[in-house]
Amino acid sequence: MRDSKIESQIRRLWHPRPKRADKKDFGRVFILAGSRGYTGAAALTSFAALRAGAGLVTLGCPEKIYSILARRHPEVMVRPFPSTPEGSFSEKGFPEIMKFLKTQDILAFGPGLGRNAATGRLVRRLTSKFPLPVVIDADGINLFKGKTEEFKKRRGETILTPHPGEFVRVFGGKKPRTGRERKERACQTAREFGVFLVLKGHRTVVASPSGKTAVNPTGNPGMATGGTGDVLTGVIAALLGQGMRPFEAARFGVYLHGLAGDLAAREKGEVSLVAGDLVEFLPQALRLVLK
Repeated sequence: MRDSKIESQIRRLWHPRPKRADKKDFGRVFILAGSRGYTGAAALTSFAALRAGAGLVTLGCPEKIYSILARRHPEVMVRPFPSTPEGSFSEKGFPEIMKFLKTQDILAFGPGLGRNAATGRLVRRLTSKFPLPVVIDADGINLFKGKTEEFKKRRGETILTPHPGEFVRVFGGKKPRTGRERKERACQTAREFGVFLVLKGHRTVVASPSGKTAVNPTGNPGMATGGTGDVLTGVIAALLGQGMRPFEAARFGVYLHGLAGDLAAREKGEVSLVAGDLVEFLPQALRLVLK
């Protein structure tokens, strides 16, 4: 369901692109994603970031899957990094990744990452050292199980985008069932750990460390399919890269993501909806909101 008040707020924040604009003006987004068997998640996240307006998107992937991802989207730059024998990110890539991060504005990681212990050590080190905003999704969140205190130590802002299963797995407690429980748990967790929390699901909840919350009105059951969360990660990272603050990037990213899903469902039906349809309909969603 569209919301004219939210769309008006998005328009106020989304400035027209100047005629002399440079691609670097719209954010250099670095995405760490993918592992053997999960290349699709990496491709969806990186292309969604471009569709949501990021100026430059670089996808970092384990070297064992580089040849697959290098030919998925020509607009996405792909860089291989050291891989474990199983095809996940190796901790050996830390120095090389940190060096590259010095040229970037935003880091996003998690989609298709896998739960290899070496990968966990790598992303936790990166999270602690990178001083700018980080978006963490999927296995990126799972790799912080038992290590959530590390979120409190970050110098930069952190956006977490768990579905209810990931949320309970990492932060404990019972799975919140009602809308009220979801909002209370999201707000409590955001405050305690100093993160911006996007608790996905029907009426996704966005909560900030300061206590601000928002409940998203867009989206439909057809979006309950693999890969849609990967698309959201790319969208939020792109909005951060274009200058939005974390709460606004999360809130409006969720709104646009859901609207793209609603537009796709209207044309293709909820039953047949796939994650790539959301990327396809993002331009239409943006046109509707920004016109």
